Amino acid sequence: CFHPDNGTGRGGQTLSALSAMETEGSTPKGISAVAVLWTFGKCLGALLPVYLAGYYRVSSSLLVFGMMVYTGWKHAREAKETRLRSAMQLLNSEEEYTSMRVSKSKRGLPAWVRNFPDVEKVEWLNKVLQQVWPFVGQYLEKLLVETIAPSIRASSAHLQTLSFTKVDMGDKAMKVVGIKAHTENDRGQVLLDLYISYVGNVEIDVEVKRYFCKAGVKGIQLHGMMRVILEPLIGDVPIVGAVTMFFHPKLDINWTGLTNLLDIPGLNVMSDSMIMDAIASFLVLPNRLVVPLVSGLHLAQLRSPLPRGVVRIHLLEAQNLAAKDNYVKGVIAGLSDPYAILRVGPQTFTSKHFDNTDSPKWEEIYEVIVHEVPGQELEVEVYDKDPDQDDFLGRTKLDLGIVKKSIVVDDWFTLKETPSGRVHFRLEWLALLPVTDRLEQVLKRNESVTSKTADPPSSAILVVYLDKAEALPMKKGNKEPNPVVQLSVQDITRESKTCYTTINPEWEEAFTFFIQDPRKQDIDIQVKDADRVQTLGNLTIPLSRLLSSSNLSLDQWFQLDNSGSASRIYINAVLRGLLRIHILAGQNLVPKDNLMGGMVKGKSDPYVKINIGGETFTSQIIKSNLNPTWNEMYELPGQDLQMEVFDKDMDMKDDFMGRYKSYTLSDISHTIEDILVVKLSHSWTLPIGSLVVPIRELLSEPELVLDQWLHLDGASPESQILLRAELKVVSFPAITQPPRTSPDLSFASEGLLRIILLEAQSLVAKDNMMGVVKGKSDPYAKINVGGVEFMSNVIKENLNPVWNEMYEVVLRPLSGQEVQVELYDKDMGKDDFLGRSKINVADIIRSQYTDQWYTLNDVKSGRVRLILEWVPAVSHNDPLDQVMHVQSLQSFQNKAVPSAALLFVYVDRAHSLPFKKSGKEPKAGAELVFGKTTYKTKICDRSRSPQWDEAFYFLVRNPREEMLIIKLSSAWDQPMGSIVVPVRELLSEPQLALDQWMPLDGALPESKILLRAELKVRVETQGIVTLVEEPTELEEHPKQSDTDVKEEFEPQQSKDDNVYLFTLFIGLLRIHLLEAQNLVAKDNLMGGMVKGKSDPYVKINIGGVTFKSLVIKENLNPTWKEMYELVLSGHSVQEIKFEAFDKDLDSDDFLGRFSIKLNEVIRSQYTDKVLQLQSLQSYQNKAVPSAALLFVHLERAHSLPLCERSANPQWNEYFYFLVHDPTHQMLVVKARHLFTFILATTESDPAEGMLSLSVFRGLLSQSKDGVDSYVSLMLLPDKSKATKRKTAVKKRDLDPEYNEKFEYDLSMDEMRFKRLSVSVKNNSASFRSRDIIGQVQIELAQVDLISGVTEW
Repeated sequence: CFHPDNGTGRGGQTLSALSAMETEGSTPKGISAVAVLWTFGKCLGALLPVYLAGYYRVSSSLLVFGMMVYTGWKHAREAKETRLRSAMQLLNSEEEYTSMRVSKSKRGLPAWVRNFPDVEKVEWLNKVLQQVWPFVGQYLEKLLVETIAPSIRASSAHLQTLSFTKVDMGDKAMKVVGIKAHTENDRGQVLLDLYISYVGNVEIDVEVKRYFCKAGVKGIQLHGMMRVILEPLIGDVPIVGAVTMFFHPKLDINWTGLTNLLDIPGLNVMSDSMIMDAIASFLVLPNRLVVPLVSGLHLAQLRSPLPRGVVRIHLLEAQNLAAKDNYVKGVIAGLSDPYAILRVGPQTFTSKHFDNTDSPKWEEIYEVIVHEVPGQELEVEVYDKDPDQDDFLGRTKLDLGIVKKSIVVDDWFTLKETPSGRVHFRLEWLALLPVTDRLEQVLKRNESVTSKTADPPSSAILVVYLDKAEALPMKKGNKEPNPVVQLSVQDITRESKTCYTTINPEWEEAFTFFIQDPRKQDIDIQVKDADRVQTLGNLTIPLSRLLSSSNLSLDQWFQLDNSGSASRIYINAVLRGLLRIHILAGQNLVPKDNLMGGMVKGKSDPYVKINIGGETFTSQIIKSNLNPTWNEMYELPGQDLQMEVFDKDMDMKDDFMGRYKSYTLSDISHTIEDILVVKLSHSWTLPIGSLVVPIRELLSEPELVLDQWLHLDGASPESQILLRAELKVVSFPAITQPPRTSPDLSFASEGLLRIILLEAQSLVAKDNMMGVVKGKSDPYAKINVGGVEFMSNVIKENLNPVWNEMYEVVLRPLSGQEVQVELYDKDMGKDDFLGRSKINVADIIRSQYTDQWYTLNDVKSGRVRLILEWVPAVSHNDPLDQVMHVQSLQSFQNKAVPSAALLFVYVDRAHSLPFKKSGKEPKAGAELVFGKTTYKTKICDRSRSPQWDEAFYFLVRNPREEMLIIKLSSAWDQPMGSIVVPVRELLSEPQLALDQWMPLDGALPESKILLRAELKVRVETQGIVTLVEEPTELEEHPKQSDTDVKEEFEPQQSKDDNVYLFTLFIGLLRIHLLEAQNLVAKDNLMGGMVKGKSDPYVKINIGGVTFKSLVIKENLNPTWKEMYELVLSGHSVQEIKFEAFDKDLDSDDFLGRFSIKLNEVIRSQYTDKVLQLQSLQSYQNKAVPSAALLFVHLERAHSLPLCERSANPQWNEYFYFLVHDPTHQMLVVKARHLFTFILATTESDPAEGMLSLSVFRGLLSQSKDGVDSYVSLMLLPDKSKATKRKTAVKKRDLDPEYNEKFEYDLSMDEMRFKRLSVSVKNNSASFRSRDIIGQVQIELAQVDLISGVTEW
């Protein structure tokens, strides 16, 4: 919003008629030789006829007759000129005469008509207000007593006894003095001004019993103008999209007992001004109250639309101010120490004060934003600065609508409410337009503007709409933040409201800043928690980016820095500017005033008519001048410009002196701005006329040729020139951007190698104690493959460590690649070497999966067990659900999560990146962020279209939640834009690949990046299985060797992809807790003098699952004979822990612990004839041994009834069950809805039907005991509850099935205005507990009742 200064300074011409008259009479006078000779010549000419008559002896009667004829002609000529002057004078003073007559006639009219001549009286509205006022009083009384009083009591401990003892709004209603409708606004809105007056006999008494204080209000006066804006206007009911209101109130409250009330803690900071500030925060500009009537509106732009313009206020000086300072108790009169306070809405400025003067010269400049004209005023108050209370010196007001119409107002304004004094102001209206072509000129002019205020004049304004943010980081302690935003431009900071406890705040606020130089300034945005300490993210936007964007605006998402990986904020930033026309002077105009019948050439009285978009401005008339100087200023709002010069004459028709046409302002911003100027002159000295041909006009001509007669500017109307202009456009080869990337053929050919470090055995002991006693080692492993190194955890003092850690690396298979495993002993100094082993990658790829022991080389003993797996990947998402489920079942000591897919990214190039702050092209680089993994591309040479041609890959754990973020910057310091690519979007793409140009957030609208993102989902085909068929006879199994165990762990290829998960289970672990012997006695009698026994029980822990045995009373050799079973999967379980305790009343005593390696249990594998032995065994804990394991894969269903959302659901889930008797037990699978209704009309005629409703079954919230539930139905609105229905009660059932049907006899028209309320209630609820379990309301107008609806 560029608002250049007019450049005329304080000496510029005012637009008032008085200033024109002063200018006319200000020409300097002096003696001219030409004037003396002209007077002498006229005297000779008058005496020449007398001399000739005497010389030729002409009769004197003939001479007398000639004198009589000349006298008569002169008298007639003077009479005619007198009549013309009278007519012109009457025409010029007609407006003044009419206004004077109207002013006299107004004296007999009512006051409201005299003050508001274009305001309509609305007595009918006042009658309505008078009728409803008692009910308004009832509402306000209820509001004060039931809502406001509890809020006040809760706000402070000092006000807990506050209460309203009397609330009476009186019988005098608010009055609307008049309504004014503005017709000069655009067609998309309706503007109404309501002049409100309220003098009420209100009585409100309040009492604070704790402080024995009584106070109240007895009478309120409220006057002001309320602006009501109806916008936007839409072509549908209700026609008006929203109602916007703001107010300019004058409030006067008659307090009673206010002094006592303000002495109370908590109220001692309140006053009338605070109440006015509270009103202003809602209703005084720039704040507005917006009531939306339809959905989908941009409320932030309605609450804070773009300003109408900017007024630059030059506070120049004052004169004859009243003297307020007296000395010697008033005996000696002094002067004043004046200063001024300027207000426009909430914008307030205070000038400097001058000591001991009645004619201060401030020469200060202020700039104010004008939101509505007419409607806003400049209020000026002058005070005398004193040590105690400042003395009032007068005030004045000016409607800023006058400034908008006059463009410049430079005048003295008399101060009111004071005996003397006036203030000199110069006010300039600066309109707002989206152009930047005159920015350099504006900045140069602003440098020449001098002011005693610190701030230089602004060249633009910036409006920032703060909309919302997403995915902000959590506070410390994983708490949701209370986000607030601070926006700063240089040293000016604005702050938004606070949104409480959310990571997705919505502010919907607007902020305005004055900008001195948008090429060098930035806007800094800080998102903070409400405590202003923790920063949730920040963003810096150079304003130079707006200068290069279309319409000078950025409306998009911006990625936040120093925040979460997906944290972003939505901002609309807008710049607006203007262009002004300065009519300076004219040269060599054509003389149109001739003397003595055209025998003598005279001059002209030129003036200019300017037509801009239908509005016409007329300059001042410069008398008798062919080289006039106007020095006037007008605005160019963006339409066609036409200027015409005329000569002012006494008769009715002024003489035409030439015209000039210009192209529109929008065309100025085009690249083709050259013009052809043709000047005609006489012998190169006397101008005859000129012609301007914009080159852009040739672009619309056939074959780019203009060949015709053209009118000359500055010449006579019939003057023309024949001209041919032909344009030849130089063609350049078009630079086309590739539609897709072109990566290398090896792109996305890498595979995933998974390494599971399980355990090691028989490692060398390296830690010696004092050099004599042999110790152990603290082993850890280093794994190196393809230049990537992993390091395991350190296992303290163990020669047979168990790690169970997993590592993944993405490899491109190359010949000679190896996986190298080295073991070390962790020491304080240099770590000791424990051995190494190497495995060829080609062998791993060939076998796909290996699980075996590898002997350590270069040491005496030791071996390490590894699982090495080459994971295949596919370009479709069919196995994704299965992979994710397997992933959830696996756990490793190093907290590693197996990847579900591989993401390959190829960054090709970018296009139309924004310039740097300095205006130079950027050195662009791209940073790729995926979770905790970050890669950076190379930095290209300076270019707005950099090309990288680089590829990257990432391990994807959860494709449905993770996302890729690419940030572009110039040399890693100035952000140039970003893009967020959720991985889930690739799942819906063909071949799981996205290859296209993508727009950048936080950059120019045309800024794009070309990239390819390809997802490959891994496939799990290998696992571990030890389940065997049921044996037919009892066998003894000898102890197996390590080789046998290894063979039993060999992977089994599943024949069916849907059951591959079952191979992950190791098998069923059964634990028989039989007995214990010689336990420690912990229970002592008689204070420990007599040794007692113990009450033992056992805790068994297997991989996070804990079993607890029964307690055996007073027994040191207990016998339990209990059995426990657990299904084991993967490598999550390493050992079984047993702990024995003595049961006591307080804390149980510890009796001992031991553990068993799971590998030893698997290696020994005790089996028997299950079914035979099962019937012979019984256990104290009533456990029944399982005979088999049942694994169930629930894949999908087909053609289910009553499933509108999906009759063919797909689950892909896995379950297992312990089977005690395979010959008699059965598996039951039930498919259920959660809660189902059927809504339909039962008649074929849509106009006359019956609403039929069937309630089937519902799933209530889980609880330990079932509830007695029923369903209640009602059609709302229904005050009498005649439509209430309910089902039967289902006793103690968490999954009740009702299967009941209800019907309502209603027409279709009635159904459209009804909504069905359905409540699930608890019939067994007590009077203290809530009986409603859940509730839903269904709008019948939004339901297709003709065909019927079955829906959750």
